[in-house]
Amino acid sequence: MEDVVLQKLDQFVFTEDVQLGDVSDAFAGVAVVGPSSSAAVAQLIGTSAAHLESLHVPGALRAVFDGEPAIVLRTSDMGVPGFEVLVSQAQLESCREVLRDGGVRSIDAATAEVLRIEGGVPRFHRDMDEETIPLEAGIEARAISLTKGCYVGQEVIIRVLHRGHGRVARKLVGLSIDGADVPAAGAPVEADTRSIGHVTSGAWSPALNHAIALAYLHRDFVEPGTNVTVEGRHARVTALPFVH
Repeated sequence: MEDVVLQKLDQFVFTEDVQLGDVSDAFAGVAVVGPSSSAAVAQLIGTSAAHLESLHVPGALRAVFDGEPAIVLRTSDMGVPGFEVLVSQAQLESCREVLRDGGVRSIDAATAEVLRIEGGVPRFHRDMDEETIPLEAGIEARAISLTKGCYVGQEVIIRVLHRGHGRVARKLVGLSIDGADVPAAGAPVEADTRSIGHVTSGAWSPALNHAIALAYLHRDFVEPGTNVTVEGRHARVTALPFVH
């Protein structure tokens, strides 16, 4: 995956004086999310919560943790406000320990996945890929600038927005599914026996007490409240995020 990212970025370097490299082995990331995340990260790096909350998504600042350089990223990757703290691999456990001592609780990957789906956040190579138009995935607010100069792919976006009035052939939507069974990725979605799309991510939502899913549906069936079926079970198209 890192090689693919580097190759893509290298294609977009024209006259800029930049260097590209993979630092995955040098840095580790710790995600801190939730309503108290700014206070926890502020204590970690010795700044104010207000300063961190002033960062836009995506945003970043250079910081110091335990005398060593660190980077703090403002994120919403799990559907709730949060940050990712990048520290050296050698400091990873120390960083986690300081956060735990400050009252931050650890969660496992499965719980993080539920939060992401409840938050309606698409995951790369699960709910979108290199061929996905941001408008299809509903990430235009954080992935597209309508005011900056020319960029790769701008022509397609502007054509859809101005000539197509923002309508795309398919759209990522939420599905509230009757019952507890969670559909697998790829599960077909139908309306009156017509195939209209497929599931990309699914989970049991403790907050809603039923199964939920993210799915790409034909544009004629993306209105919230639309009744569909997933593997024969009743479901309703739901506005994202599922949980605010």
